[in-house]
Amino acid sequence: MFNLSTNLLDYDRAGLEALFTNLGEQRFRASQLMKWIYGEQSLDFDKFSNFSKALRARLQTDYKITVPDLISEQKSIDGTVKWLLKVDDINAIEMVYIPEDTRGTLCVSSQVGCSLNCTFCATGAQGFNRHLSTAEIIAQVWLASKRLDHHNKNRKITNVVMMGMGEPLANYNNVLPALNIMRDDLGFGFANRRVTVSSAGMVPKIDQLARDADVSLAISLHAPFDELRNKLVPLNKKYNIKMLLDSCSNFVKDKKKSRITWEYTLIDGVNDQEEHARALVKLLSHIPSKINLIPFNPFPGSSFKKSKIENIERFKQICMSSGYITTVRKTRGDDIAAACGQLAGEFMDRTRRSTQENRLAMELV
Repeated sequence: MFNLSTNLLDYDRAGLEALFTNLGEQRFRASQLMKWIYGEQSLDFDKFSNFSKALRARLQTDYKITVPDLISEQKSIDGTVKWLLKVDDINAIEMVYIPEDTRGTLCVSSQVGCSLNCTFCATGAQGFNRHLSTAEIIAQVWLASKRLDHHNKNRKITNVVMMGMGEPLANYNNVLPALNIMRDDLGFGFANRRVTVSSAGMVPKIDQLARDADVSLAISLHAPFDELRNKLVPLNKKYNIKMLLDSCSNFVKDKKKSRITWEYTLIDGVNDQEEHARALVKLLSHIPSKINLIPFNPFPGSSFKKSKIENIERFKQICMSSGYITTVRKTRGDDIAAACGQLAGEFMDRTRRSTQENRLAMELV
C-alpha cells in the first residue's frame, strides 16, 4: 500500500536534508539517499551500503520508499506506451511515453481525475477524486525510467511534461517538490527547459511558479474570446484571458530565450475558423510565444469532432504568417487512448460528474 505520510519519495533534496538533520544525521545523507533512489534505482534500504546498520534500521521502521503498482502496459503501433498505475485501493492513473526521432517525452499526471471540467477532455469529463502526492508524481518518472531502461542505455526520456491527468497548479504544493527532483542532478537531471508544466490558467499559481521554479510553461488556451473560452475551459470565468495573458507576460519577462507554449485544441466548427486564428495571433502579439495546435481526439460520450484537415492547415498558416513557430501535434497513441485529452484512468469520482450530461458540449456543436 502506498504510504503517503512516510514515503521518502515525497521529499526533494531540501526536504531530505531537513529530515536527516532532524534525525541527528549529517545533511549529506540526503545526497547519498538520492543517489541510491534515482541513480541506482534502488528502493531497498538494505542495499544502502554507505548507511550505518542503525540508520538503515531506523529508516526501515519509520519510513518507506514505495511506488504505485503497475496494472497494465499498452504499446501503440506508433511506439507510444501507456501505463496504468494503481495509487490506492480504488484509484488508478495513467502516464504516457511518446518516442520521436530526436526526443522522448514522458507525460505525467498530477491528480486522480481533474476538477476543471474542460468540455473537450476525457479526464475532466470523468470528474475528480484527489491530488497525487509528490511521491506518486515522481514515482511515475521513476517507473518509466525503470521500464524503459533509461539509465543503462541511451537516455530515452529527454522531456517531462506535466500534461497528464489533472491540473498541476491546483496541486501546487505536491507538484513543486517533484519538479525539483526532476531537475536535480541527483534526481533525474533534466534541464529546466525540458520540464514543462501545463495549466488551464490558474493565474495566482502561475505567478508563484515564476518565482519558485525555472521551468517551461504551457497554457491550455483553446479559444481567443472569453465567451467561447468560458464554455470550453470553465476556469476562464474566474481568470479571464486578459488576466492570463498578463500573468504569462510576467512569467517570461526576465527569462532569456523563453516562450510560452499555447496549446490550442482544434474542434470542428467550434474554434477552428479563420476569425479564431486571426484573433489568436493578435492576442499573443506582445508575448514571446509558440503555438501548438492539437486536433481534437474523440473519446466516448463526446459530441465534438476533429477539425477538417483544410481548416487545420489554414489555421496553421495564419499563425505562421504572423511570425509564430507553429506546430500541429501529431496524434500519437490514439489506438490505445493515449492521445492528448484521452487519458482517463480508473477512479471513484467524488464530483459525480460522470453521471451528468455534457450540456455545454451539445450547445457548442
